[in-house]
Amino acid sequence: MSREIKWQKSSFSSGNSEQCLETARDSGEILLRESDDPHVIVRTTPEKLAAFILGVKNGEFDHFVN
Repeated sequence: MSREIKWQKSSFSSGNSEQCLETARDSGEILLRESDDPHVIVRTTPEKLAAFILGVKNGEFDHFVN
């Protein structure tokens, strides 16, 4: 029996938009997917995601959105 994964999107995502990055936790891994293509799932560790988030907070990826 498979368990349901509870996906979460940012409160900064607009309403029912299909332009959202969603996250979930499953069996110790962090899962990422785009809401407009939910069958493609990227898996990573909490440590790798934490390092990425620190880079985002530090502005290392700002050139992707500016």
